[in-house]
Amino acid sequence: MLNKQYVFSKEGVAKIAKQYAGQDHDHAFAKVIVELRKTYPGHILPDEDLQWVFVNAGGWMGSMCLLHASLTEYVLLFGTAVDTGGHSGRYWAEISDTIISGTFRQWKEGTTKSELFYPGDTIVHAAGEATSVQWSSGTWMVEYGRGFIPSTLGFALADTIFSTQDFLTLFYTMRVYLKGMLLEANSFLTEAGIF
Repeated sequence: MLNKQYVFSKEGVAKIAKQYAGQDHDHAFAKVIVELRKTYPGHILPDEDLQWVFVNAGGWMGSMCLLHASLTEYVLLFGTAVDTGGHSGRYWAEISDTIISGTFRQWKEGTTKSELFYPGDTIVHAAGEATSVQWSSGTWMVEYGRGFIPSTLGFALADTIFSTQDFLTLFYTMRVYLKGMLLEANSFLTEAGIF
């Protein structure tokens, strides 16, 4: 993992997202997708594979639209149309979120005060860190994760499997993750000159 070359960087993804902070999230997301495709050609899923999927984890509920997935990185759009909050999860991955609209509150483990973030802010959740998280309704963001991405799936899917038992959402999540992995494998083979 330390010697791996990555396609994305948290700074690069955040820079693209910050350009559209404060705008209507649907409009901003459309522009973010166009910019990501220009900057990282062959690494963002095509429009026909983009799908908003519910995420239930740590007691909170949101929705995500996966744009890129590999074993070591992901890029997605994330947010909520309702107030929600809970446990962040603890991962073998670093996750950064750049807020487009709404507010995000984070209470770090070992502290007694929370911090509030606004459109244009980027919040970094370090590998191994756990926090309390809270999103106001209408909070939408661009998220980038780097590390051992399969380690995040246990937390991300636990409430779906054991609480909501929403197996259709589980299917949608696994299907889009597989599509992202196949796209990345195809990009790798193309860049290596095999295809």
